[in-house]
Amino acid sequence: MFSLNVPLPPAVGDLAADLHPKLSGFDRVRDRHTLVCKRLGVEDVPDRVAGGARSGRADPDPGGEPTPPKPEALAALREDLRPLLSGTDPFDVAVTGIDVFDSPASGSRPVVYLAVESDVLVRLHQRLCAAYGAIEGIEGEEFVPHVTLARGGNPSPGVVADLVGAEIDPIRWRVHALDLYDPEFREVAATIDL
Repeated sequence: MFSLNVPLPPAVGDLAADLHPKLSGFDRVRDRHTLVCKRLGVEDVPDRVAGGARSGRADPDPGGEPTPPKPEALAALREDLRPLLSGTDPFDVAVTGIDVFDSPASGSRPVVYLAVESDVLVRLHQRLCAAYGAIEGIEGEEFVPHVTLARGGNPSPGVVADLVGAEIDPIRWRVHALDLYDPEFREVAATIDL
């Protein structure tokens, strides 16, 4: 699985580092931060590699084509994304606060995150879901742009409320490209300019 991510400015990493000492008691505190626009599975590629119509599915077809090797899938995704992103001009994004998913769709809870605002990012996510399908519970109508700080565990009483209640200076930036991120290698596999 790849993800199409919005590159983050250093100020977001600095804010996360400043908040790190306040995240004690969580099972997992993120050391790398991402702003996901859309998750894209290698298994979604075969119909596009063969030139077929988009399936609109987020799950692999157990009886369908074999999954292509990862390098071919990456090349196919990169080429498939270019026309989908071609009408997207650089856009503004802002981290505006800290919030929590008390009952996330999957994984351990709570999830503390940096809240992100961008109408263009939400519209772009919806366009990509129309092309590739949405992962139930976290994409499509349920999509909440965010940067996860920590999740799970048993933080001390009041820690989550204190984090959510903390005021932060908004961090604003303009997005000029999107990154195809490979979580297996924890690196950007390709960048697509807007």
